[in-house]
Amino acid sequence: MKSDKPLIPIGIALLVTGLAAALVSGCGYVNAKTDPNAQFNKNAEQLILGLQQYKEFTGAYPVGSNMSITKALMGKNEKKVLILAIRQSDLNDKGEIVDPWGTPYRLYFSGDEVLIRSAGPNQVWEDDDKPESDDLYRSTLTKA
Repeated sequence: MKSDKPLIPIGIALLVTGLAAALVSGCGYVNAKTDPNAQFNKNAEQLILGLQQYKEFTGAYPVGSNMSITKALMGKNEKKVLILAIRQSDLNDKGEIVDPWGTPYRLYFSGDEVLIRSAGPNQVWEDDDKPESDDLYRSTLTKA
């Protein structure tokens, strides 16, 4: 009878190699970690997908403040649906989902559409028509 012990180091080596390849490859993990704008896009995409999944399971988007929406995604909702769209590191001390600069997102819903807004690097909410505005947006709307 052969021992399974030699397979364990091989399995660990494959796991480490796979993780290293994923970090260096086109998954964007390393780039997103070093570029806050890329991190915003990645987080917003994941959040939009999570919100859409939430709607599919419950029949409606979560309502209320950022904190209420966060709680709903984390399973504190009538149907006890848990959506894994946010990490603990994406939350502030109040339990709000924050952008890479630490400002809570503003979340908007209209029909089947979702809009996620970030105050951007300067952490100030600004109008789009101001040239110095650095606010960031991500939505389900198709850009023309």
